[in-house]
Amino acid sequence: MRIEQLEYIAAVTRFGSLRRAAEELHLSQPALSETVRNLERELGVDVLERKRSGAKISDEGRELLPHIMSVLDSVDRLRGAAGDQHRISRMVRLGTVNTATVPLVIPTVREFRAAHPVTQVELVGAQQADIHRGLLDGAFDLGLVNYLRGDDMPPGFETTELLCGRPVVCVRPDSPLAALDAVDADHLLTEPLVVMRSGYVMHRFVHRLLRGRTPSFSYSTDGAEMGKLMVAEGLGATVLPDFSVVGDPLERRGVITVRPLAGTATDVLLVLQRRHSGSVPRAVRDLHELFVRNAQAYGASSRRLSEE
Repeated sequence: MRIEQLEYIAAVTRFGSLRRAAEELHLSQPALSETVRNLERELGVDVLERKRSGAKISDEGRELLPHIMSVLDSVDRLRGAAGDQHRISRMVRLGTVNTATVPLVIPTVREFRAAHPVTQVELVGAQQADIHRGLLDGAFDLGLVNYLRGDDMPPGFETTELLCGRPVVCVRPDSPLAALDAVDADHLLTEPLVVMRSGYVMHRFVHRLLRGRTPSFSYSTDGAEMGKLMVAEGLGATVLPDFSVVGDPLERRGVITVRPLAGTATDVLLVLQRRHSGSVPRAVRDLHELFVRNAQAYGASSRRLSEE
């Protein structure tokens, strides 16, 4: 049993239907329904009454509702007490897939540190699935993850889009690929390729781009930062979102550069996620707001740089 399952039942009761609750929670109706079904299986009770016209709280669910609200009230009090206890020295934990770490995360953490001088920030590099698990079990307060446009967002999270970019080829300026106006899949096959490991969005994108074909030689690594360093050292080329490279210190120094990918119009999203919760500590809210504000400024700056 998870707290968000009880919160979803409370939302269905509050808004009068599964459909309206899903809209207010920014979840798909099937995802919300399946989450509630899992709780019903565990309890052995049909909490919702499902009809063709929709779903609403059942009579059995209404009998359980006081107990559900009591648990949620206790959780809110616990979170409030913990927030008061650690208002000065609490730690904010951020899980990140390491995309846009240097251009976005570092300035944001620096600004947060100035406003919260005694609040520790723990940055943990991880794959998307690990970040989602960490958010659900409380190991992370916030998570930075990537999606391709059209991917389904998982239920149980509040998702804020920070950056939207396009995949680009990151190369050294002296690479043969840097002499091209645009790079296609055939060109990539001629050069050693630094590929993100399985479990990363860009691994999935490159596999789809190459359609099962393999480059002349490839490396596998974790995260954009190591990929950029390997490119800078002349080990090959890599494919990353443009917002992960434009404005990066290596790009500003002329050590790496980017070329557009020909024949693809895929959007890559960098989003900030946190678990749906009735109580969010002030430090977490402040860091979330800083990310949103700095992402807007960084996105505008990246667009100017890419147009120059």
